[in-house]
Amino acid sequence: MPVRILVIDDDAVACEFLEEALSLEGYEVQPFTSASEALALDLSRYDLLISDIRMPEMDGLHLLNRVRERYPNLPVVTAYGSLETTMEALHSGAWDYISKPFSPEAIRSMVQKILAVRDLHQRRMRGQPEQKEEPQFIGSSATMVEFYKQLVRVADAWASVLIEGESGTGKELTARSLHQLSSRSQKPFVVVHCGAIPDTLLESELFGYEKGAFTGADHTHPGLLESAQEGTIFLDEITEMSTALQGKLLRFMQNGEVRRLGGHQMQHVKVRVVAAANRNVDEEAQKGNFRSDLLYRFVVRLHMPALRTHKEDLPLLIRSLMKKMGHSSVRISDEAMELLMAYNWPGNVRELQNVLQQTVLLSPFSIILPENLPERLHPKKSGDLPPLSPLESAERSQVLQALQTTSWNQTRAAHLLGIDRKTLRAKIQRYGLLKESSS
Repeated sequence: MPVRILVIDDDAVACEFLEEALSLEGYEVQPFTSASEALALDLSRYDLLISDIRMPEMDGLHLLNRVRERYPNLPVVTAYGSLETTMEALHSGAWDYISKPFSPEAIRSMVQKILAVRDLHQRRMRGQPEQKEEPQFIGSSATMVEFYKQLVRVADAWASVLIEGESGTGKELTARSLHQLSSRSQKPFVVVHCGAIPDTLLESELFGYEKGAFTGADHTHPGLLESAQEGTIFLDEITEMSTALQGKLLRFMQNGEVRRLGGHQMQHVKVRVVAAANRNVDEEAQKGNFRSDLLYRFVVRLHMPALRTHKEDLPLLIRSLMKKMGHSSVRISDEAMELLMAYNWPGNVRELQNVLQQTVLLSPFSIILPENLPERLHPKKSGDLPPLSPLESAERSQVLQALQTTSWNQTRAAHLLGIDRKTLRAKIQRYGLLKESSS
């Protein structure tokens, strides 16, 4: 059965445009230029209502209230009037809004999203569980594609892997992906957070102990290395491990043998060792905090890209995180997205997820506006900006000159600079440029 969409707009041309754009996708569209005529119908037969805000006979806000009273489960999308009326519409129960003039791609994308959210709500009402997704990387930039290639190449090998990168980039996700992409995916995947376990306890956890090995050892306890037999053990924050314990790990990686604390028998364990470093491993080795011979036992070193190096993946990543958090219906306004794109994300994906969670909880509407985002994402005044490199200073001056030449017309300034408008906005945010800037 085709999806049925009701369109209400006093502008017949707008109705015709929406009907044509949506019909091409196979939707059944019924346009009306009168809100009162549309309300005379049984709207329960429709899957979505798209309505203009400004209409002479009955405005979109009045229509929205009438529809919410009689058909509370019918998704309603309003066409942008002013910011004030849009916020009022969202507060009254509109699912989303779309700005005029319309583009066919934006209309179709919005409808697909709204219908997907509606289906999710219906499944929840029927008590149907959502399908769980396996952990996966999000991003199609050249940076991430190259990283995926490296991941796939080494996934099925037994070679030990050291994953490096800044905090919050997804090192544990990388380790899990290495395991899932390998022929060992049905075998154990054991995670050990080295930084969270005292060193003496970490040794007994990794290697196990025999009954009576120490006070309180009232039973034999196999270690985590044994429990990961034929699978993968992931040692997170390996640089937090003491050099003495690093030596014992080195011996295991050399011969695959484990001797429990208090025991004499050697056991052979076949397990792939994957580790993650929360510090610069080469620097730690030079300082003597990390054994060089252990470092050389890691055959493969993978470097996780920082989020700021592939910010073109942000929109896709944000959609994925919002879906994961159960907020698929929440939309990011264009202005808010510009702030998100301009920010450098020192905390990487973890910080991004935290910002989205905080913003959704504090935002009263189903759309995130710039004022809903944390203060640190907003542009700073020139005096508060960190020192710029000579190249950055030259670029800032060039951007400012183009803006002043065009009386701050961003479209014309972007054309002068040979960049698109979104890139220009990102640079304005990055360099804290304001209209009153003079240098």
